[in-house]
Amino acid sequence: MLFLQLITCFSFMQICTADETKLKVKAASKPVRLFTDEELRNYDGTEEGQPIYMAIKGVVFDVTSGKKFYGKGAAYNALVGKDSTRAVAKMSLDPKDLTHDVAGLTEKELESLESVFTGTYKSKYPIVGYTSRRILNEDGSPNEDFKPEDQPNFSVRAEL
Repeated sequence: MLFLQLITCFSFMQICTADETKLKVKAASKPVRLFTDEELRNYDGTEEGQPIYMAIKGVVFDVTSGKKFYGKGAAYNALVGKDSTRAVAKMSLDPKDLTHDVAGLTEKELESLESVFTGTYKSKYPIVGYTSRRILNEDGSPNEDFKPEDQPNFSVRAEL
């Protein structure tokens, strides 16, 4: 009986300390990356076979699975290939709202933004990266308030 307990304990320790590659465990997702506005425009749903990305609050989501909503000619195609934070907050497709800028939004619009960001996008679509604006200031200097460990889907192991 003691021998069986020792074997079980040893096996459990091996599993807990094993490297992911030894266990052949596939990573949960691809490492995230940083997108400039120009790079993000390449994922606007116009090219067949290309993923469709959109950003909200500086977080880039792969919305390809919602192609019937976001693909070329679809109802919400105007939102993709850019950071559409303001448009999502205002529930607007007006070209002037297709921006990351949240200045002047009402409390109700900001609450709506958070609700849609968390309840729809974070729960439904994979995060593939962040906009450079989220990490860098306008002058290109690092945003001191950005903390990678506080970001959704961030894993030091996945980033290295």
